[in-house]
Amino acid sequence: MSDTTSTPSSPTSSASTLPSSAPSPELNTLSLSEERIPVSEADIAAAAALKAQANKAFTSHDFPSAARLYGEAIEKNPNESTLWCNRAYARMKLEEFGYAISDASQAIKLDPKYAKAYYRRGTCYLQTLNHQKSISDFKKVLALEPQNNTVRSQLQATQKLYRKLEFEKAIELEGEKNPVDRCHEIIAEGGCELDKAYTGPKLNVTDEGKYQITPEFVEGMIEWFKNGKTLPKRYVWEIVLGAYEHFVKEESLVTVNIEEGVTCDVIGDVHGQFYDLLHLYSLTGKPEPKHYLLMNGDLVDRGSWSIEVILTAFAYKWLYPKYMYINRGNHEAKDMNSTYGFEGEAKHKHGDQSYKLFAHVFTTLPLATLICPTQPPRTKKTNDILSPEGRRRFFVVHGGLFSKDEVTLDDIRKIPRVGRQPGQQGLMCELLWTDPQEAPGRGPSKRGVGIAFGPDVTKRWCTLNGVSGILRSHEVRQNGYQIEHNGLCTTVFSAPNYVDQAGNKGAYVRIDSFGEQSYFQFEATPHPPMKPMAYVQGGLGSMMM
Repeated sequence: MSDTTSTPSSPTSSASTLPSSAPSPELNTLSLSEERIPVSEADIAAAAALKAQANKAFTSHDFPSAARLYGEAIEKNPNESTLWCNRAYARMKLEEFGYAISDASQAIKLDPKYAKAYYRRGTCYLQTLNHQKSISDFKKVLALEPQNNTVRSQLQATQKLYRKLEFEKAIELEGEKNPVDRCHEIIAEGGCELDKAYTGPKLNVTDEGKYQITPEFVEGMIEWFKNGKTLPKRYVWEIVLGAYEHFVKEESLVTVNIEEGVTCDVIGDVHGQFYDLLHLYSLTGKPEPKHYLLMNGDLVDRGSWSIEVILTAFAYKWLYPKYMYINRGNHEAKDMNSTYGFEGEAKHKHGDQSYKLFAHVFTTLPLATLICPTQPPRTKKTNDILSPEGRRRFFVVHGGLFSKDEVTLDDIRKIPRVGRQPGQQGLMCELLWTDPQEAPGRGPSKRGVGIAFGPDVTKRWCTLNGVSGILRSHEVRQNGYQIEHNGLCTTVFSAPNYVDQAGNKGAYVRIDSFGEQSYFQFEATPHPPMKPMAYVQGGLGSMMM
C-alpha cells in the first residue's frame, strides 16, 4: 500500500475536507431584490481585486476558494451582478445547485438582461431535475440572444428529455411488466442466447443449464473490460439477475455483524470511474470471509465506465453475497440516470431492455447498512454512544439524516423500496440526498433537494438509536474523507480527481470487530482518453461538467 495513507487518529475537519462554500448571508440583506446598496470606490476596487483572485482559483480548479473569494468580493460590492453569477458557477462545480440558483437569481434581479445568469440558473434547474424551470430559463436566454445556437440545441435537448421522462411516468402508471420477469421470459423464449462468436471469459453452466459465477470469471471479466471490450447481453443479464436474487431478499436496512478477526471497508461514491475502482480494489482487497466490502451508493453516472463499474460490483455480489454489500445512492435512480449518462451508456452498450433491468434492480438495493462490530470497545471514549449490548455500531447511508428527529432503525427497515424511486421528499429521499452542515438544527439544502442537518441533529439521532456514528458519502472531499459533527459523522468519497477536474483524493474507511476505524487515501489512476459523461443524451453532457 505504498500510495495509501492510513490515518488512525481523526483529522480535523479543516485538514481533511474540500470545504463547502457557505450559504449566502448577503441574501438575508438583499432579499433577492434590485435594491442598490451604497458602495465606496475603495470597496469597488477591493471587490475587483478579490474577483481577480477568485478567477485565478477557478481556473486552477480550486472551486471552494473561488466560491469563498467571490463571496468576499460580494461583501465589498453586492451591486455587481457578475460576482453573483461567477459565484453561482463555482457553486455549480461544487454541486451546490440550490445555492447556485440563489446566486444566479440575485444576478438576474440586479441585471434582468443578464443572459449568462439565466443560462447558469437554467443549468442548475436541469441538474436538480426541475426541467420546466430549466426550459423557461433557456427560452429567456434565446429571447436575449436569438442567434445563440448552442443554447437553442440545449433547449431542444432539455425539452426532449422532459417529454421522455413524462412519457415514462405515464407508461409506469399503466403498469409495464416487471423488467426482471420480462428478461426471464425473453431468455426462456430463446431471445437472448449467448453470441457464438464471443471469445471472452465464460460463466460455468450446471447440468440443469443454469449459469454459475466463479472467481475466475470475475477476474477474466475485469481483464476483458480493461481491454475495452464488452460482455454479451446474456452475461450482463445473468450477472444483474444473479445479484438481484440477493438484493431482493435483504431489508431496506441491512445488518452486518463484524465477527472477531473480520474487517469491513466502506467505499464512497465511485461514479463510473472504473480504472480508479480497480486501483481501489487492489488496496482494499477483494471481498472474502475475513474482509467485507460495502459500497455506499453512486456507483454509476458521470464517469463513462459506469457499466463496467456496476457489473463488477454486481458480479461480486452474486459471487460473495455475504461479503459484498451495496447501498443505493441518489444516482441509482431513473431521473438521475436519464440526466447524467448511465441510461445512455447502458443502452449504447447493451440495449433498452438491459437498461430497464438495471433501473429496476437499482430499486432493490438496500437504503442503508448497520455495521455491528461484535467485540466490546478496547477503550471507551468519553463521548461514545453504544448499542444496548454495549458495542459500537455504525449507520452507513449514502446521504444522511431526516427532517424530523424521531426516525428509528426499525422505521428505516420497513421502508418499501422495491420498484420505487426516491422522489423529492420523504424518508427514502432524505436517506439518499441530505448533507451535514456546521450550524445546529436543520437548514435548506445547498443542492436544492433534501435538507441539511446539524451536529445536534446527528447527536440526538445517534443517541435515540444507540448508534456510534454515521458514515455517509454523497459529497466530494479534497482529502477523500472528512470527520465532522464532533466525530459522529464521517463523509467518505472514493472517486479521486472527480470528473477529471476536482483534483481530490479518494478514500475508504476500514472498521474492525472492536469498532475501531482506520482511514486510507489514494490518488487517481490514468484511464483511456474518454471524457466524463460521454453518454449523456442529447448533447447535454458539456453543460454539466
